[in-house]
Amino acid sequence: MRHLTVCLGLGLAWALFATAAPAQQSSNTVPLGGNAYVTQPSPTGDETITDTGLHNWDSSKAVVSVYFDVQQAGELQLALAGALNGASHSVVKVSVGEQSRLVRLSSVAPSVFPVGSFTVRKPGYVKVDLQGVQTDGGYYGDITGLQIAGSATAAGTVYANDPSNFYWSRRGPSVHLGFNVPANTEYFYSEVTVPKGQDPIGSYYMADGFNVGYFGMQVVSASERWILFSVWDPSNGSTSLVRQGSDVIVDSFGGEGTGGQSHLVYPWIAGETYRFLTRAQPDGNGNTLFSAWFSRAPHDRRADPRKDGCDWKFIATWKYPGTATYLQGVYSFLESFDPDHGYLGRSARYGNQWAVDAKGHWSEITSAYYDVDPTGLNKQRLDYAGGSIGREFFLRNDGFFSDSTPSGQTFTRKPVGERPRIDLDALP
Repeated sequence: MRHLTVCLGLGLAWALFATAAPAQQSSNTVPLGGNAYVTQPSPTGDETITDTGLHNWDSSKAVVSVYFDVQQAGELQLALAGALNGASHSVVKVSVGEQSRLVRLSSVAPSVFPVGSFTVRKPGYVKVDLQGVQTDGGYYGDITGLQIAGSATAAGTVYANDPSNFYWSRRGPSVHLGFNVPANTEYFYSEVTVPKGQDPIGSYYMADGFNVGYFGMQVVSASERWILFSVWDPSNGSTSLVRQGSDVIVDSFGGEGTGGQSHLVYPWIAGETYRFLTRAQPDGNGNTLFSAWFSRAPHDRRADPRKDGCDWKFIATWKYPGTATYLQGVYSFLESFDPDHGYLGRSARYGNQWAVDAKGHWSEITSAYYDVDPTGLNKQRLDYAGGSIGREFFLRNDGFFSDSTPSGQTFTRKPVGERPRIDLDALP
């Protein structure tokens, strides 16, 4: 740990500093393990959030943000719960919007350090920023919780309070659109548009999902984006690769189940519309072949279907053993798969959904059932939304916005009226 001494120069009197005190009975404690993020990392990136809170906090350049929801405006009293390590005292700046206070930490034993009073001007999510200012060692402290009290909290508060699910609460709520498709649907087609600025790292815009797999596009890192198609293993066997497209990388996956994974590294762009096509084909031997194709949407939708078919990129075909079926449980979703970026908002538009049955009949799908995962249902997070605008559905999550859309609704979009001009027989 390196020694850091920073000149205060903040125009705040030392009288604002508070000393350690016991917790007040009327306060709630927001655990940092499920509600905090390093929103401005230091050059070394030492600071980290674990299930037990903020650790390795040794740089004044780092900003850590804690989020919680209040149901009304009013006074907000804050205190930090934690302890010092590697120093005998430190000074921390605590900010809510333009309001700032300094608090002095001076105990190596777990203690509560009162910060002061702030004004919350409207109900909804509150962001509290923590930044180290001064330390006589190399460390600003280990912070486990943020105590909140005052009239702003009197009508209720919402924050992640289940330690066994802090990983999921920091990822944020995922939102879904479920589609009713005709019996014996062999192909499902849909389009996804990610608005500019709505594509942070850790985002998955899943377009064509079904009961044993999913297909969509991801932001894997600042420099890499994927088109991802995965099929789970059945309970009594393993999914196997039949064939893969050019430049497609094939692997297995684990974690949330096991199965076969195929992805294409592809620099898709926010603001453009992309097309996804998935097929389920019984193979005649009691198994199902699941295939996926991807393409950028043509700017001229009247394009020659034969030429249009050549623009498609084949991803892979996977054999799912022991079950012969067409597409079932068709859906789309939006999620964050990176808990360190779960404070960043994302959204997408989902449109032009069509089902093609085994006889080649096309049906436009204009209604969708919207719901949210247990992170939202259990009120660990409230920043989720969905609906329809014109000819598209939309999904939105994360970013700690306050205008949630209640789960469990059916939305209807306006029909496009003209099916995609795809020659299915010409697909690669």
